Amino acid sequence: MNIFDEEEISFKPLAEKMRPTTLEDFFGQEELVGANQGIRKMIETDTISSMIFWGPPGVGKTTLAKIIAKETSSSFQELSAVTSGIKEIKDLIEISKYNKSNGRKTIVFVDEIHRFNKAQQDAFLPYVENGSIILIGATTENPSFEVNSALLSRAKVYVLKSLTEENIKSILSRALKINDEYKDILIEEEAINLIAKISNGDARTALNTLENILNITSQNQKKEKITVNSLNKILGSKTYLYDKNGEEHYNLISALHKSMRNSDPDAALYYLARMLEAGENPLYIARRLIRFASEDIGLANAQALPQAIAAYEASHYIGVPECNVNLSQAVVYLSVSPKSNSLYKGYSKAAQDAKRTANVKVPLHLRNAVTKLDSSLGYGEGYMYAHDFTDSITNMSCLPDELKKEKYYIPSTNGNEKNVKIILENIEKIKKGKDKEKC
Repeated sequence: MNIFDEEEISFKPLAEKMRPTTLEDFFGQEELVGANQGIRKMIETDTISSMIFWGPPGVGKTTLAKIIAKETSSSFQELSAVTSGIKEIKDLIEISKYNKSNGRKTIVFVDEIHRFNKAQQDAFLPYVENGSIILIGATTENPSFEVNSALLSRAKVYVLKSLTEENIKSILSRALKINDEYKDILIEEEAINLIAKISNGDARTALNTLENILNITSQNQKKEKITVNSLNKILGSKTYLYDKNGEEHYNLISALHKSMRNSDPDAALYYLARMLEAGENPLYIARRLIRFASEDIGLANAQALPQAIAAYEASHYIGVPECNVNLSQAVVYLSVSPKSNSLYKGYSKAAQDAKRTANVKVPLHLRNAVTKLDSSLGYGEGYMYAHDFTDSITNMSCLPDELKKEKYYIPSTNGNEKNVKIILENIEKIKKGKDKEKC
């Protein structure tokens, strides 16, 4: 190592300096890299195939890709979907061809692969198929939606989970132990625990926080032990104690849901703010709003579902913190909407009957007669095509005989659902007065 290498290392952020280079130093993801687990077996047998790492930030996606390349003596080539285009992809392909001709594998790691458009993603396909490259993509978004199906079918998806507090504490302790510049700084265990808690499973965030605190402390002439109180002072505000995977996470989302159900927009906004300001993933909240729109509002206000979906899309496109107002709009809209749980109750009852009568066959008149044998067995016999009848309604029963008297969807009289109730009552009257004559 020369003086320039030493200077480069000294200027690296702590998170980069602490990046593990072997599986032994890699924390978390035991179900993937632990003994006898999938990725570890592939490394040990040198049978690496293309894969997608899906998980939140700071859980080791890039690090694991680099370890895989090192352990299998592969050429590691990295692309960022944010800054790279087709030209950069083609340049890497040329490198991979040269490596292949010399008997060396090439791992192309694409960070934020979901940001590549379809054409960019398609550019990898022939080279993944012919073995010129092993593609490892990393994404924080569901690859089923963000990675095109052709590429996805050629790569196995591995889900990386947020690191546990114990993982984070081990990472922080290791950082303090092996970095000489911090050896004279004392930090109490509770302060380490707090950093681990507020990092929300993100090792990069935890190490960046630790580095900032240690750098500020090292500049003080009077060396003092870093405590929880001094930690809060350095961070500039009281730290939000919020565990995304713990009890308070579920308590707050429950409080938000129940506040909206009780038509209390003030309380709903408060619990929304509690979660967002503590670092909750806005898309998680948006998904819960989508569920709420159908579970607690339904057809009482059919616009509730589009409003919730729009909030999800807005949060996806602009991210935090700007999406807070989009989520606020949806939360208030859902809070003041008329409420009905008729869809929720109806499906729950239907699901119970579906499980209880799982062996009941679909009535013959509702089956399609695709073959002559089907016709000979009576498939489709007695079916009434609704459009051949007045009002496009028949008195044909569609439920199995065992359930033909059951009612699952019973609309309330709230909001627009009272109109739906009237419509259904009219349909029933028409059915009762129907004869079987065609128009």
